[in-house]
Amino acid sequence: MKKLHVILLIVAALGTGAILYSATDDFSTYANFIQAKEKGKGVNVVGYLVKDQPMVYDPQNDPNFFSFVMVDKEGNEQTVIYKGAKPQDFERSEQLVVKGKMNGDVFKASEIQMKCPSKYVNDEITLKEGEEGGMKTVKSNL
Repeated sequence: MKKLHVILLIVAALGTGAILYSATDDFSTYANFIQAKEKGKGVNVVGYLVKDQPMVYDPQNDPNFFSFVMVDKEGNEQTVIYKGAKPQDFERSEQLVVKGKMNGDVFKASEIQMKCPSKYVNDEITLKEGEEGGMKTVKSNL
């Protein structure tokens, strides 16, 4: 029985070590696109969607391919490829955090986080009035 206890302790220690090692390599480093290319490993990049560049998402041909252009906080533009569906209201996001790594000339994202506009800010919404043909500005608590 004593040898069995020692073997179980060694297996438990190795398992704990493997879990801790994998948890420390969980993309916790923040970088820009240039630093991501230099590091060659997984990082988080904070930036903004370049809205005047095309986004590629065709769910009928490939529902797990989404491509867009993003600019990081230092002004470096980069094409980002995400192997998944395009997130809902992606165009409305104020800020993006992409997790992944550089692969050649593109950033391959494994996860996208979006900072969306606050629903507690009073936004102006313009509504069309049917009969009068005029426009009316209405305050909304979105």
